[in-house]
Amino acid sequence: MSIFIFGHKNPDTDSVSSSIAFSNLKNKLGYETIPCVLGDINKESRFVLDYFEVDEPKFIKNVKIQVKDLKYDTVDGILPDKSILYAYKTMENNNLRTLPIVDENNRLLGIVTMKDIAMELIKGNFYTLNTSLLNIVDDLNGKILVGEDFVVYGKISVIAYYYETVKGTLGENDIIIVGDRYDIIEHCINSRVKLIILTGGSNLPEKYLYLAKSFNVPIISVPHDTYTTSKLINQCNYISSIMREDVIKFDENEYIEDITDDVITNNLRNYPIVKDNNIFLGFLGRKHLINPSKKKVILVDHNEYSQSADGLNEAEILEIVDHHKIGDIYTCVPINFRNMPVGSTCTIIYNMYKEQNIDIDYKTAGVLLAGIISDTLFFKSPTTTDLDKNAVDSLNKILNIDIEKFAMDMFKAGTSLEGFTIDEIFYKDFKEFNIEGVKCGIGQVFTLNIEAIFNRKEEFISFIEKVHEDKGYFLTLLVITDIIKEGSYLIYKCDNNSVIPLAFNISNQGDFSKGLVSRKKQVVPRIAESIKMIK
Repeated sequence: MSIFIFGHKNPDTDSVSSSIAFSNLKNKLGYETIPCVLGDINKESRFVLDYFEVDEPKFIKNVKIQVKDLKYDTVDGILPDKSILYAYKTMENNNLRTLPIVDENNRLLGIVTMKDIAMELIKGNFYTLNTSLLNIVDDLNGKILVGEDFVVYGKISVIAYYYETVKGTLGENDIIIVGDRYDIIEHCINSRVKLIILTGGSNLPEKYLYLAKSFNVPIISVPHDTYTTSKLINQCNYISSIMREDVIKFDENEYIEDITDDVITNNLRNYPIVKDNNIFLGFLGRKHLINPSKKKVILVDHNEYSQSADGLNEAEILEIVDHHKIGDIYTCVPINFRNMPVGSTCTIIYNMYKEQNIDIDYKTAGVLLAGIISDTLFFKSPTTTDLDKNAVDSLNKILNIDIEKFAMDMFKAGTSLEGFTIDEIFYKDFKEFNIEGVKCGIGQVFTLNIEAIFNRKEEFISFIEKVHEDKGYFLTLLVITDIIKEGSYLIYKCDNNSVIPLAFNISNQGDFSKGLVSRKKQVVPRIAESIKMIK
């Protein structure tokens, strides 16, 4: 099973880049990983991926346990034109209680259970046969004396009478089971019956074979006596005749939480699993819901449930690499947890490459450098450390690009708000925090065009008030960061009107707080201190 590596919801460039670079490192160390994102890739990150010609990470909605994660039973299906007896032998030889019936492309048509076969033996139609000649030959270990394979459909008759008794009663829809009664056989041929089944392994004199060929009457010989043959013949019917078509089935992408009730409350032992175009994959039973296999994940650039993938509590966390404060994620077993006070997760991953003595290729160097420049605001953020700067210097020895030009082009691409709705701008880089016991929602947007927001200031205030009410936040805040002026404008709604003025020394909506650029290192800590002071 592949390991998913992903950053936080509303992925920024550091989150996207670190998932790509760390996946590359783990794969070089022998793991099978896939870089992923939990949301749309923003303009800045897309600029980086296009610039260095790097493939987008895979988008995943969540990491909930799905049907395809379970170790369900794989079973080979049979075609609907196989016989009931063939199905029974297949099930007996493979210790199966349920058998899938599929078409030639393995699309599910229905199922048959041992109970279905047993009930057919008790309550089935013993007088009608609908199957192929070859099914009869195979099931009864017979051989064809006259004719070739065809669809046999007709009424079964076991002839034990003197031929005068049945004279005039036989026709082209009759399937005759008879021993070496030559008078009966001749009469059946002359009556143009559908099929003659000769019991006891008898061979016919040539004149009867010639007559049968002349009248196109098929004859097969079987080794069983007449009684045994009559008991087995209806088991030669097509398995489709007793197949259940209306069955509960599950798609491999369905979530376990959505199917559990159906599995528990219904009486079926096995439920078919299918994928696209109804392709049959296997059977799911109640036993498979016990201790299901979990998705394996590695988290980068975050370590809080609210910022991570939905269903994370159903996944197995193998490792975390982050540069934020320790959050609320917990595990049942020890894991590798690398947490460092640097400006970017990409800086940590760069150093992990060095520790493992793994060469960094051009594309990986590019996304790592972009992630560091983005998260440190090209070293203007107070979170910047010498480790970040040294990493960029070393990475650019691989890239040999004009870093300042690249940084400005990247920021211009990423901070353009043209075409964005208020909703999209607010949630562009949004995170939910638990600060001093209260729930806060904080969005941050970096832009070189402040007017694009302030021209709609009142709309933003109304939107934030609605989010505040709907989500039940103590504080809802949008931090509008001007990279050039190295500070941020604040628009907010708070249950206590003193928190924001106290934390950032401002008086009104939209006021500028100089030097405020880092949500992690400045915004959240100042809010925490302010809340402490008012309590």
